[in-house]
Amino acid sequence: MVGQRRRSGRSASMSDLRPIALVALLMLLAAACGGATPSTSAPAASAPAASEPAASTPASPAAATVKVFGAFATEIEEPWDGVIHAALEDEKAAGRVDYSFQDAIGYSGDMERVLREVAERDQPAVIFGDAFGNEEAARRVAAEYPDIAFVFGSGAGPAEPNFSVFDNWIHEPAYLAGMLAGGLTKSNTLGVVGGYPVPEVNRIVNAFIGGAKEVNPKVEVKVTFLNSWFDPAAAKEAALAQVGAGADILFAERFGVIEAASENHLIAIGNMSDQKELAPQNVVSSVTWNMKPTVAYVIDQVMAGSYTAQDLKDFSMVGKGGAELAEINTSVGGGVPADLVTKVQEKETAIKSGTFRVDINEATPPGASVPAS
Repeated sequence: MVGQRRRSGRSASMSDLRPIALVALLMLLAAACGGATPSTSAPAASAPAASEPAASTPASPAAATVKVFGAFATEIEEPWDGVIHAALEDEKAAGRVDYSFQDAIGYSGDMERVLREVAERDQPAVIFGDAFGNEEAARRVAAEYPDIAFVFGSGAGPAEPNFSVFDNWIHEPAYLAGMLAGGLTKSNTLGVVGGYPVPEVNRIVNAFIGGAKEVNPKVEVKVTFLNSWFDPAAAKEAALAQVGAGADILFAERFGVIEAASENHLIAIGNMSDQKELAPQNVVSSVTWNMKPTVAYVIDQVMAGSYTAQDLKDFSMVGKGGAELAEINTSVGGGVPADLVTKVQEKETAIKSGTFRVDINEATPPGASVPAS
């Protein structure tokens, strides 16, 4: 217990007690041991029945529903924010949260306004969101409302007392996806279309390249950044340019690339969530991020009254179930060789056991095409 007070004052010795006080003390001891104590006062009020708890008894924190708001800069269809939203929807379906959200908030100043309005009007216990591009705004509002847990995707650190951070640490399954791509390519040329050349994206792309080169040292990887988090048309155009340059397998770090692969009867690898349903004959697997462990941990903390600001990084890694390579779709193209599937599975086992660690390289990939800002 924090701040428990100490008792003060001198304890009386037995020699200090007067006879009457001694009798009273003995009577109290008898009552404590279950003996009856005579009383001339009115009978005490009956205790509430077991099925009728006293009105003053607080509800069990575990039985409470936590009010949660999601603040998303992009449309919810964009996979990054979509993964967070899906995890919160699951908690809502389980009856643990009262969840509402707003998407497409953008990056022109509206995030700060929305967060402040929600904090004042709805007073949620937790606000989840994406601070990339809105870092200062999210932290500024969080500092003004210390009783609300702010849990945001961020490349920076946590801030006391209430601002926790997370990110999609999916470089491990990205390495496995690279192994698949390197083993399947016929042209020895792969294409990757990413959002921005920021550390959070670079580490995924570099891991993908590393996995591809492990199984195929001859492979060349063409990388194009869009300078946008959600522009499906531009992503598709960039992918088509890579196809024109010889790429026969595409890693869709951004939404829109799979459409280009499907139209050209090529193999694609999805990102953030399992995107097989977008093109069942083309998507061989996906680099998936699972926010459920992170969200469940935060909700448990809030329910227990023990929430603290922290870096939630570990919950987005393979070890805690926060990242995974989706099931390999062996029916794509001309099929996936069994020995390649075995290599990928063995590497996945090594990652889970801790005997193989994927390098975290957050530098811009060499030769990447980056449009002018």
